[in-house]
Amino acid sequence: MAVPSRSQISPGTVVNIVLKEDQRSGTLTEGVVERLLTKSPNHPHGIKVRLEDGQVGRVKEIL
Repeated sequence: MAVPSRSQISPGTVVNIVLKEDQRSGTLTEGVVERLLTKSPNHPHGIKVRLEDGQVGRVKEIL
């Protein structure tokens, strides 16, 4: 499954992300995007975002 590109994600989007500490286990965290942190249009590991609760991780899927 391909990770979403930057153009598919915007503030307010509900997503599943992988937090830095969960990269080995692959545990997903659900949340609402507050801000996009990756500037490039795509990234092999997912676009890095900050959720509204302050957590930062890479988007694996859009819900």
